Amino acid sequence: MNYKQHTIKGPVTVSGIGLHTGVVSNMTFKPAPANHGYKFQRIDLEGQPIVNVDVDNVVDLSRGTTIEQNGARVNTVEHTLAALVGLQIDNVLIELDGPEPPIMDGSSIEFVKALISVGVQEQNALRNYFEITEGVSYKDEKRGVEIAALPLDDYRLTVMVDYNSPVLGSQHASITDMNQFEDEIAPCRTFCFLHELEALYKQNLIKGGDLDNAIVIVDRVVEDGELSYLADLLGKKKVSVEEEGILNNTELRFKNEMARHKLLDLMGDLALIGRPIKGQILAARPGHAANIAFARRVKKLIQEASIKTVPTYDPKKPAVMDINQIAATLPHRYPFLLIDKIIHLDETTVTGVKNVTMNEPFFQGHFPGNPVLPGVIQIEAMAQTGGILVLNTVENPEDYWTYFLGIDRCRFKRKVIPGDTIIFKCELLAPVKRGIAKMSGQAFVGGQLVMEAEMSASIVKKDA
Repeated sequence: MNYKQHTIKGPVTVSGIGLHTGVVSNMTFKPAPANHGYKFQRIDLEGQPIVNVDVDNVVDLSRGTTIEQNGARVNTVEHTLAALVGLQIDNVLIELDGPEPPIMDGSSIEFVKALISVGVQEQNALRNYFEITEGVSYKDEKRGVEIAALPLDDYRLTVMVDYNSPVLGSQHASITDMNQFEDEIAPCRTFCFLHELEALYKQNLIKGGDLDNAIVIVDRVVEDGELSYLADLLGKKKVSVEEEGILNNTELRFKNEMARHKLLDLMGDLALIGRPIKGQILAARPGHAANIAFARRVKKLIQEASIKTVPTYDPKKPAVMDINQIAATLPHRYPFLLIDKIIHLDETTVTGVKNVTMNEPFFQGHFPGNPVLPGVIQIEAMAQTGGILVLNTVENPEDYWTYFLGIDRCRFKRKVIPGDTIIFKCELLAPVKRGIAKMSGQAFVGGQLVMEAEMSASIVKKDA
C-alpha cells in the first residue's frame, strides 16, 4: 500500500455514452493538490458546480450509485472511482460535460489505461488511512446480504455472490494486493439477467446499454420469438444464445467475472467514505444499496473517532510538513515559530507537534527554578497549528495572513515542562465563511489532555 498521497501527472480524457442516461459525454481526469480527494465537476452546467465524492451526497441507487451536490448530479460513479482506488490515486478533479461517466466496455479498464498513460506521481503528504480497529458489520436479512470489516494492516476485499442461477452458480473473488487490480479486477464488466432487461428499459434505465458494454445472463430457455423481440429492444439485427448462457454468446474474461465485477463495484462505492481504509472487507451478495449503507456506517465511525481519538505520534514516520514547509506557509520566525512538524492534515483536521526544550528563551524568565511552559505559548502554538489548517483551504497560502479573533472555553489541565512533546489537534467547527474560521483545539502530552480551547481567526490576503 502507498504510504504517501498520489495524483496524476497530467490531464487525460475518455469519451463515450452513459449506461443509464444514454448521453454521450467527455470525462477528463485532472491532477489535484494533496488532501483534495475525489471531486466531480459538471462543466456543462452554469457555474460549473463541484460534486464531492461523499457518501452523504448519494441520492439514488437504481442499478448504480448517483451523487448530487450544489444542484449538480453525477450518475453511475462506481466504475470511475474503482479505477482511482485500484491505482491508489488519492487526489483528482474529474471534469464531466454530461450527467454520467462513459460506460466504456462496462468495466474500469479503459479508465485505468487512461490514468496509467499520463502517469502517477507521489505528493508530499501522508495518506489519511482509517484503520479498522474492531469488527464492523452490516446485514440485510431479507436480501441475504452481509458486509463486514475486520482489522488488518492492509486493504483486502473478498466477495461472494450466489444468484441461484444454473449458469453462474456460487462465485467468489478476492483482491489481496492493489497491484492485482489492473489485470484481475479492472477488466470485469457489469452484468444483468435476461429477466431484468425489459424491466430496466421500462424504468427508463440502461438507455446506453449494449451487448458491447454489459453481459446479459440467460438462465432459462428462450424461444425464437423472444430473441427477435430482444433484438428490437437492443437495436440489433439479431441476437442469439445457447440453451443457457450469455446473450449473443459473449465470451467471459474470467469464469468468475460476475463476482469480480461485484468486487469492483464495492471498491468504487466504498471510495465514498472519503478516506482510504486499512482493513479486511468481506461481502456476501453485495449490491449498491448495501455497499452505501455499509459506507455510511464506516463514515459514522470515522466521525466519532475524530472526536474521541487521542492523536498518535510515531517519530519514525515522515511528516506531512517539516519545519521548512511550515516556515514557507506561516510568517512566524525565531523565536516565535513554535511548532516543529505537521503529522496530519485534511480538509477539517490538523495535527502538529512541538518538542519542548530547556533552550527556549522564555524559560530564562518564566519560573527559572521551576520551568513551566507558559499558557500563552501553548495557545500560540495551537493557533499556529490551526493556522496551517485554515491556510490549507486556499490556494497559494503564502499569500495570506491569519489573525486571532477570539479564544473561548480555554482550560489548562496540567503543566507542560521541558522534555515534553506536545501534540496539538485542531478541527474546524464549521466551513470557513467569508474568511472567518472557527475551530476547536486540544493539546496532549503522553496521551493526556493538557489544554483545550475554541478559537476563531480571520484569513486575509496580504495585498488586500
